[in-house]
Amino acid sequence: MIPSPAQYLLRFDDLCPTHHRNRWRRFVPILARFRVKPILAIVPDNRDPELDLSPPDPDFWSQMRELQASGATIGLHGFRHLWAGRGRGLVPLHEVTEFAGIPEQIQRQWIREGLEVLRAHRLNPAIWVAPRHGLDRATLRALRMEGIGIVSDGFAMRPYLRGGLTWIPQQIWAPEHKRRGLWTVCMHANSATDAQVEELNGFLQTHAGEFTSVERILHEFPLTRLTVREMLAANGALFRYRVRRSVKGLLARL
Repeated sequence: MIPSPAQYLLRFDDLCPTHHRNRWRRFVPILARFRVKPILAIVPDNRDPELDLSPPDPDFWSQMRELQASGATIGLHGFRHLWAGRGRGLVPLHEVTEFAGIPEQIQRQWIREGLEVLRAHRLNPAIWVAPRHGLDRATLRALRMEGIGIVSDGFAMRPYLRGGLTWIPQQIWAPEHKRRGLWTVCMHANSATDAQVEELNGFLQTHAGEFTSVERILHEFPLTRLTVREMLAANGALFRYRVRRSVKGLLARL
């Protein structure tokens, strides 16, 4: 079932105690004002120096708990946000990721330890958000064994079943009006400009009623595998995105 009119889901990536505190705080009142229930993709044990942008925030974990209590879904965003995997992932957007290509037992260990970190802070991670879209079939098996049954990724237009897990697609990185389908808007607070914050605020002023949550999606959508036609459409959307990104990169180097 492809929803019509379109529905939207908001996701924030790269959240951790040393993220850019002031840039993240610009979004918090917007979430409260429009009662948005986003996916909060948290790096449990950040070792990526590019995410060491502020001194550790003593209020980070309590704020994540408050947002969870308000309906946000906690996502496990990898483990340490480092790039060691060089395998071809199921959503091939990057050649080097954290998980794709890593031996399954190591992946499972990282997932288990990451879950332990989040649960120790009284969070209930329910969804997997792979850094750089890096996940392979071993990742899916490891997730199933560790009790995570939902993935936020893929270029379909509705939730679907794949590899024994529920996939909620994530296809756009800025709010964009669509006629139909379920669209996850992925935002990175660490790098978001003031203009991007205002763009989201303005979009919500018009479309807040069309935003949904992971809980509602799981309740409202019948979950099935993608049809052949839907798979072809999703692969086509992924291909077009890769082409646009490559062209943009080439133009930036000119």
